[in-house]
Amino acid sequence: MSVLRPITDSEYATWLEEVIPGYAEDKVSSGQWPAESALELSRKEYAELLPKGKDTENNYIFTVLSPDGEAVGTLWFVAKERANRRIAYVYDIFVAPQHRRQGHAFRAFLALEEEVARLGLSGVALHVFGHNHEAQALYRKLGYVPTNINMFKPVASTGA
Repeated sequence: MSVLRPITDSEYATWLEEVIPGYAEDKVSSGQWPAESALELSRKEYAELLPKGKDTENNYIFTVLSPDGEAVGTLWFVAKERANRRIAYVYDIFVAPQHRRQGHAFRAFLALEEEVARLGLSGVALHVFGHNHEAQALYRKLGYVPTNINMFKPVASTGA
């Protein structure tokens, strides 16, 4: 049975309802966005990245399926140029909370490698938030290595 299949219109609408607030929360947690404007900024970023929705050129959004064929999450990547090579850049992997820690993301990433090879892309890159230790462990297990690390330290304001 297939692990990835192209996302449907209704799944895409549901996915956006879930990932936009989640992305906003991650940006706030990582200190990149203020809480009061995070949801608006997240909506704007998704609209810019996917101007034609799921049919935006070079974007591939899949529904992740369980071994039984149940939809359990989504995987989104874009084919892009990086260091003079065409690669897949993973923008999002989402597994519904009730299906987490069951190997679905691991299987999805293995299937992603097959899709990347089929498309003639040379590799897979991704970003992971520093506070997402579970995802970092998954990526290490899959053979991903850090290529750069951004760090941040908040400093309390003392006034103007």
